[in-house]
Amino acid sequence: MREGCSLVLKPSRVVVGFGEPVTVSCEATRPVRVLGWESAIGAAHTQQDLSVQWKVDSLIDWIEEPICYGVFFTAPRQCEEKLNLVLFKTPDSVSIRHVNHTGPMVEGKEYQLLCEVQNIAPVQYLSLKWYRGQTEVYNHSFSDLTSSSPVQVSSILVIVPTKAENGAQYRCVAELELGPEGPQPPPTVTSEPLNASVYFPPSFISPEPEVVDLIEGAEIILNCTATGNPTPVYSWQSSHPMQDRFEDEAVVTSSSLLPGTYTCTASNTLEKKSKQFIVKPKTKGRGKWEVQAHVQAVSVY
Repeated sequence: MREGCSLVLKPSRVVVGFGEPVTVSCEATRPVRVLGWESAIGAAHTQQDLSVQWKVDSLIDWIEEPICYGVFFTAPRQCEEKLNLVLFKTPDSVSIRHVNHTGPMVEGKEYQLLCEVQNIAPVQYLSLKWYRGQTEVYNHSFSDLTSSSPVQVSSILVIVPTKAENGAQYRCVAELELGPEGPQPPPTVTSEPLNASVYFPPSFISPEPEVVDLIEGAEIILNCTATGNPTPVYSWQSSHPMQDRFEDEAVVTSSSLLPGTYTCTASNTLEKKSKQFIVKPKTKGRGKWEVQAHVQAVSVY
């Protein structure tokens, strides 16, 4: 109630969902000649009671805030109280997509994701939250906008994906933060997830060249396994032409290798990288060795 105005609204702030009923009482604290509600919907007045209700069974119109008015016998002879009315509507849809891009993303390049929110009100109470997996990565507030009726809004998230994000899910959540009078927890609508596919070049677990001891009769392993997306394919070369028949295998297991240099190349559509194994004879000892590959960078496709 404003100072000097003898009208009290109960409650003074109302948060109503689209299509829901609403009832607010306006009470006069001193004798009144006329007491009423001025509104495009549910207007009412009384000349006898100290209380009058503004009541709508289903609020579906984006009206101006109703005003309770009183005409009194003594000064001040007239005053008004405007109802703080918030009619809210959750969005028809929340969707997420790439901007000007289709297919997998490439590690280290910049991309934009667009979240679009259809028919939400009031937009000034909207908080649009971006998630990667379960982690919130950005919160877009629209408090600088003002509109009581439903609008369409959007938000852009700029990302530079890494290989660790391959398979991650992005989503955006539209949340209406309507204050203590509003629903708790706040109403939310979540987009369908966008699955991130990230291409990255081959990478060996151990990049440096390896020296392997060759013991007569013992089995050795040359492990050229690399991670990459798309999945790398492998090729081998050696200083022994007759032994270039390892096919497209990441791991070579053999007890009949000859001393020399063996080069493995792991390739995908982004790049190819090579690793060398130097096999040297050894007269003592026995056993089985597994050698991890190391990268020797070569030209990009």
